[in-house]
Amino acid sequence: MTQVTDHGGGVRSIRVPIPDNPLGHTLVYVVDTDRGPVLVDTGWDDPASLDVLSAGLTGCGTSVAEIHGVVVTHHHPDHHGLSAAVREASGAWIAMHAADASVVRRMREYRPERWFTYMADKLAAAGAPEAHVAPLRTARPRALPGLSPALPDREIVPGDLLDLPGRRLRAIWTPGHTPGHVCLHLEEDHPARLAGRGRLFSGDHLLPEITPHIGLYEDPDDATVTDPLGDYLDSLERVGRLGIAEVLPAHQYAFTDAAARVRALLAHHEERLTGLLGLLRVPLTAWQLAERMDWNRPWERIPYSSRNIAVSEAEAHVRRLVKLGRAETVPGSDPVTYRAV
Repeated sequence: MTQVTDHGGGVRSIRVPIPDNPLGHTLVYVVDTDRGPVLVDTGWDDPASLDVLSAGLTGCGTSVAEIHGVVVTHHHPDHHGLSAAVREASGAWIAMHAADASVVRRMREYRPERWFTYMADKLAAAGAPEAHVAPLRTARPRALPGLSPALPDREIVPGDLLDLPGRRLRAIWTPGHTPGHVCLHLEEDHPARLAGRGRLFSGDHLLPEITPHIGLYEDPDDATVTDPLGDYLDSLERVGRLGIAEVLPAHQYAFTDAAARVRALLAHHEERLTGLLGLLRVPLTAWQLAERMDWNRPWERIPYSSRNIAVSEAEAHVRRLVKLGRAETVPGSDPVTYRAV
């Protein structure tokens, strides 16, 4: 059953399903403008998901063909996946931050085997056992979801108002979950007169109960040393200072008191960093760190693909500790091991 929620003030959301994913759905927002409806994100590229999006738009009194534009919070396929289908049906423009647009361009150039090679080399460097890496080295190349996303044709410039006639929607760059993640501040009085400064389409940056995944994913052709967790924590603090009346996230449900949620997330990551320092009293690889970190289930019960995500998150956290001077690499170690300073 299509689920449409009216948030008031010309803003509605549609629960668009994500196939075979515990998140369940992406909240796609429909924002009325003087030139027609604009979507904030689109949902996963799947026929059933497109059917739900289409039915939801009908429930909002419009259709895919009438969409004026698509604002993408970040490049992940549960947010950007259906953008091409929407543009094909409507001629809508697609806007994205330049950093994520660059990722999209590289992804479109990837052959599936390059992705498998990258992941195999990344995991081997993190200390993954050969039994875990071997399936990636012998994987049969095939098309992967999200590797041919739509190229955006407009750039979201941080701090600028987007070109939405009749609305005041300002872009806020919030890197961390992805390098070009943006939140969107609807600088208009809240329709229910809640205290605060408007509403925030938060994408995956700020969710009511979920801690967004912050992983270390780097371009093999780029030598830049990144710090995604540091970027995320800085972005959180900026959002926390906005005094938002209500957060409209891409998953779960709308909520108030953004500042309290920001404080909780900052505390969570500081606790995790402190815990990792305790583990690093002895040298460990990123894989060994991931094995010892607290997850929502024991390591032996974590599925194969989720272990890859967990290792990437461990890498992001230990990279942050190195940046802060609280940990260091062990000289000459192969695979690389880390220790507390």
